[in-house]
Parts: sequence; C-alpha cells; structure tokens
Amino acid sequence: MQLRVLGITDESRLGRSTWLLRLRCTPDAAEQMAGALARRPDTAYVSVISGGTEVMCAMKPRTRQARDELLLNRLQRTPRVTSVSAHCLLHHFYGGPLGWLSKINALSPEEQTTLSPPAIEPATAPVVLDDADEALLAVLSRDGRAPLTELQASTNLPEPAFRRRLDRLRSTGVLYLDVQFNHERLGHDVVAMLWLTVAPSALADGGHTLATHPEVRFAAAITGQANIVAATLHPSTGDLYAYLSDKIGALDGVRTIETTLTLREVKQLTYEPAR
Repeated sequence: MQLRVLGITDESRLGRSTWLLRLRCTPDAAEQMAGALARRPDTAYVSVISGGTEVMCAMKPRTRQARDELLLNRLQRTPRVTSVSAHCLLHHFYGGPLGWLSKINALSPEEQTTLSPPAIEPATAPVVLDDADEALLAVLSRDGRAPLTELQASTNLPEPAFRRRLDRLRSTGVLYLDVQFNHERLGHDVVAMLWLTVAPSALADGGHTLATHPEVRFAAAITGQANIVAATLHPSTGDLYAYLSDKIGALDGVRTIETTLTLREVKQLTYEPAR
C-alpha cells in the first residue's frame, strides 16, 4: 500500500473559505468532469458519486475572484452539467491536523504524542504569506517529507531564518501534515458522504458527537439545506446501515439525512494520473 505524506495548508488560517461542490452531470460526462476538476490546484477530494451522474469535490479558491469565476461563470456554462450546488464550510468538527492520527488505533499514547503537531496559537487575524512562504508550502504540498535542504533552497533564506519560517507556519496552524492512501487496503470498501439537516439548537452537539465516531474521517457545519456534512468509512454496506440506524439515528435534532456513496475517488489531496 502506497502512503504519501503531504504538507497541507489550512485555508481558514489565511482568511480563506473552503467550499464543497456537487455537480450533477449527464451520465456520459461525470468521469470527464471529475478528471478536469482533479487537475486543478485548488481542488481536493474529487469523487464520482450517485450512480455515476454526480461529481463532488472540495474547492479552495485563493481569492473571491477565483471563486466567482468557477462558480458563477465556468461551471454554469459547462456543457452536460445539469446543476451545481455549492456549500461553504463554516466550522470543522473533525479532520485536518489530527484526522489521520487519532482514530487509527495502531499507536501507543506515547507514539501519538510524538507524532502530534505542535500546539497551535489562537487565531487573532489571518496569517499573511510572502513569496518565501508560498515557495515552502508549494514544495511540501508535493512531498511532506522533502529534505530540509530542498525546503531551504526553495526559500533562498539562510538556515536560521528558514527554520523560523517553517516553525511559524506550523505553530500558527497554516501548515499541517496529512497522509494520502487507499482506504480499501485497510478494509474500508464503502466510502459515504452524509448530508444531515439538524435543528440549529442541536448543531454543535451533533457535530461534536460525530467527531467521536470511529467511522467519521471528516465532519463540518456547512451552508445549505443540509447543515452538517460527514465523510465516513465502512467495511460493507451492512456496516453503513448499522451506523445510520444505531448511531446517526441516536443523534438528537436530526431531521433528514441524505446518504451518497463514492463510486470512484479521483483525487484525495493531490492528483495522480491513472497509469
């Protein structure tokens, strides 16, 4: 099983928003649309869902202009795209720096402590990046295990200044490490997205409860008719049914739920062309 360690940028620490897009397409267009989105540097977690007629992805636009160009112009005018829905992520309940670490149940408490990221400073204002920061993040986005010599060379800074720059990016939460791998190799054959409509008074409690579930790899509050989205992993459809019935059914305030299955994961954090 191939593992890739990647340096990920937390857009919220830069004052940027992340969006989840759902694109409904004609049956012959979903694979092509998913591939085109996967090749974009501002997308992640691109997948084909819903019987092969819908594409879902996370979009991380760097500017409002880039967001509007994609959402209001390009996608609306793309042939064979029949509808577009966009949901802004408002609050993360689970995922990010500890998303790969805290639920794998393969490490001792001491090992988890060693691998945990440094304490993150409270956010008081968006972090501003300069060219050296951008160069450093670009290298780490391709290889989170890049040697220090390569990272330093990308910034053209002396070693003390480079190390302070790297420490700053991590301590402010702008940079964290994540792992990309094939979930099926670990027995997770069923990947689902749950779109929950929850009473506003139960939103926070419901999200925090979802974050404790071993099946959940990501959970967030979002805009739209569904106000919580969660990505879950299961060994089988029977296990998914049990999870929906026993755990989701026990959550207070859940009014409706839509469940979609991932048919093919085209992109996780970075795009790897099919060989």
